[in-house]
Amino acid sequence: MTELSRRRFLQGTLNGGVVTVALPFLNCFLNENGSALASGVPIPMRFGTWQWGLGMSEAIFVPKKTGPNFDLPAEIAALAPVQEHINLYTNFHVFKDAAPNICHHSGWVVLRSGIAPMTRENRPGETIDVTVARKIGNSTRFRSLSATATGDVRDSYSYENGNSVTTPEWSPIRFYQRLFGTGFQDPNSQTFTPDPAVMVRKSTLSAVLDDTKKLSKTLGIEDRSRLDQYFTGLRDLERRFELQLKKPDPREACVVTAEPADLPSGLDAYLVAKRHRMMTDLMLMAVACDQTRVFNMFYASANSATIKPGYDKPHHTATHEEAVDEELQCQPNVSWYTRRAMDEWAYYVDALANFSEGDGSLLDNSFIYATTDQSFAKIHGIEGIPMFSAGTAGGLVKTGLHIDGDGSPGCRLGYTAMQLMGLDIQSWGDRSNNTSDAISEVLV
Repeated sequence: MTELSRRRFLQGTLNGGVVTVALPFLNCFLNENGSALASGVPIPMRFGTWQWGLGMSEAIFVPKKTGPNFDLPAEIAALAPVQEHINLYTNFHVFKDAAPNICHHSGWVVLRSGIAPMTRENRPGETIDVTVARKIGNSTRFRSLSATATGDVRDSYSYENGNSVTTPEWSPIRFYQRLFGTGFQDPNSQTFTPDPAVMVRKSTLSAVLDDTKKLSKTLGIEDRSRLDQYFTGLRDLERRFELQLKKPDPREACVVTAEPADLPSGLDAYLVAKRHRMMTDLMLMAVACDQTRVFNMFYASANSATIKPGYDKPHHTATHEEAVDEELQCQPNVSWYTRRAMDEWAYYVDALANFSEGDGSLLDNSFIYATTDQSFAKIHGIEGIPMFSAGTAGGLVKTGLHIDGDGSPGCRLGYTAMQLMGLDIQSWGDRSNNTSDAISEVLV
């Protein structure tokens, strides 16, 4: 039998230009396990983040048992169906050093950037998803994607720098149109026709890039730095044009569904949950179609304004005004909000785990990093902020574990994640948050 590879192409011409069409995704392209291509190239590794707001009630959130088969206190009882797919990390600390504890800001910024911010407007460094996307996100249509279930475009926990905050998708119908509308190339289509308009745009952009290089030589250091940032954006746009002019590799898991109905605005907890699930399903299809390999889902903002039907205080207000019930060991309504967040974390993990790909699932080929902004929001606590991970990163991670960090930096989980994604870094984080200590208990 003649040896085939997915890089075997059919060739033809279109308007005088060469068109290459990849062969369909054949069984002979897979290895014996169906987990990698016959050439030895693995199914792509993916990295995701998930964010919820306002922490936890420690007494009914943190398990008494560490390691495998940990107990599920009341606030995380919803995780029972996905416990085998996740790891829970508690007693890891965020250190502010000389910076102030900026309410609902310091915690998530440190866990996502490794650096304590000095002001609320300060977003130091870049978030972990941006760093990882530079490594694994350059061969897809979107280097990364972000979505929020709050319906508010301002609720973002991803940034390249203080002046470049990632704009999340906030509407299911807008998200669908961006993913599968104009510019989408079905990777499993038998035909491929390059868009002539993209050819023209790429040609025009090439001329702009040449002019940018010439201009850079005439500028001062500060202006050259600004121009370099602009140039980086243009190069990313050029990369996206190049990808649109090539037929994407076949992806057996990519099955595009019908356009969803849009949702009304609002922060009713059940509406937020519905929006979260719709956005999750769209995001995972984008991943399955290999439109991105880095993705963020924001369930709630750091100062969450989610509303409980029949209760007069939104989540954030309740954390400060509701009394702690000594018998229940929590603020009852605040705990209700946390439990709804855990419902949605369970949905998110379950959706990944049940999305078939190769001989496994999307979750098998992913590592998800889930964070919040506080430990106990009533006092703006940042020590012991809980974190989760989900997925085995292609078999590199053990799951189903509760890890006690013993007061070590929470940045250890971010550092571990970046190592799993293949980044060549010796440490991550600033000052007391700096670490070169991966969480070895979860590594295979």
